[in-house]
Amino acid sequence: MTPIIPAQAPANDLFDSFALHPTILKAVRDIGYVRPTAIQMDAIPPALEGRDILACAATGSGKTAAFLLPILNGLIGKRRGTTRALVVAPTRELAAQILDDLKGFAKYTSVTSAVIYGGVGMGEQERALRSGVDVIIATPGRLLDHMQNSYAKLNGIEYLVLDEADRMLDMGFLPDIKRILKVIPRERQTFFLSATIPAPIAELSKNLLQSPVKINVARQAAPAGTIKQALYPIQQELKSALLHALLDRGIMKDVLVFTRTKHRTNRLAEYLTKAGFKTARLHGNRSMRQRMDALEGFKDGTYRVLVATDIAARGIDVEALGHVINFDVPVTPEDYIHRVGRTGRAELSGEAFTFVSPDEEAGVRAIEKTIGRKLQREMLSDFDYSKRPNARLEIPIGERLAAMRAQKARGRSNQNLSQSRNQNRTPGRGSANQGRARANGNRR
Repeated sequence: MTPIIPAQAPANDLFDSFALHPTILKAVRDIGYVRPTAIQMDAIPPALEGRDILACAATGSGKTAAFLLPILNGLIGKRRGTTRALVVAPTRELAAQILDDLKGFAKYTSVTSAVIYGGVGMGEQERALRSGVDVIIATPGRLLDHMQNSYAKLNGIEYLVLDEADRMLDMGFLPDIKRILKVIPRERQTFFLSATIPAPIAELSKNLLQSPVKINVARQAAPAGTIKQALYPIQQELKSALLHALLDRGIMKDVLVFTRTKHRTNRLAEYLTKAGFKTARLHGNRSMRQRMDALEGFKDGTYRVLVATDIAARGIDVEALGHVINFDVPVTPEDYIHRVGRTGRAELSGEAFTFVSPDEEAGVRAIEKTIGRKLQREMLSDFDYSKRPNARLEIPIGERLAAMRAQKARGRSNQNLSQSRNQNRTPGRGSANQGRARANGNRR
């Protein structure tokens, strides 16, 4: 859970100024929240009045509390036995993070909650749906799996949250979202949060929301002002060595490193581990248990480096994360904003470095146009920019496929050779046995 920096603030800037239940305020104080963020100041008061909310909110802005606190306030002291709030999130990591935040806010209440996502068994999730926990936090695909069964009842939903709506669009979840919406009551309070508002998202929001309060919708999303951003121009084959040098010199205590592909994530994690840095990796081919272990190990300091694909860009919440590195320039400016937003959260400072090879300059220009400013370029002193690496980080896909085909061909050849040898041995052994039998018969 991301803390809000304790600070001296006018009375009307404090959480106490919101009309929240005393048990919620007690939990908020325990967590260390003192000064609400801008989106919390803008969203919580109208949400407490029952208004729909449409917010363009960057990661790290405090948006989770902006929708959880009003919902929790509405759930306290009312009837139970059916699920009353549904939060839909694009990734397992984000869903788990929201559940952790909710548990923190609700610890002095009787509000119940559960998370539903893929990669784990459905039994416990089914029990939660059958019992009608107050709040369900779910990814679209797994929720639809449960909705094929009669026990998944969503006809009592009073609060609906679509978090990271643009990410769900990117991941192809829009049809799934529309299927879920068909079984949810139209009379409800809806929170619609997205870092960007592309045309399909704008159209969806019109169909979902009734006279919503709009927050930052007209403003272009950009990284928090507390994040120092810099570019490191570097040849593609020297990126690993540059990261090694930054880590070796102690410039970064802990760092979240984003790569373009799962293959590059694996190779870079192996490289850093061999170099002596405690490193974990996170991507879509890892099991849920492996992904959670990587996240928890990074959060508690077991791992100094977490290498990840964009699956983590909107689903990891680490208190006071100092550094983010874009090992590869992100495909879209929006991905850049979400990646660097993992640091500099809740008014804390942070640094985001992007390694830029010559063939990635076009991507940098798109990012600079989106955020409205040029990014500073830096060079690491005493680093040999002319040296050649001992091995390639990434083996081209063509070579990998050729190697796999060759390995399969060798396997088939060995199998055929083995079968041929077995066939040749059998008659030989039979002839020898027959010869020995005849010889013995002659001796007898």
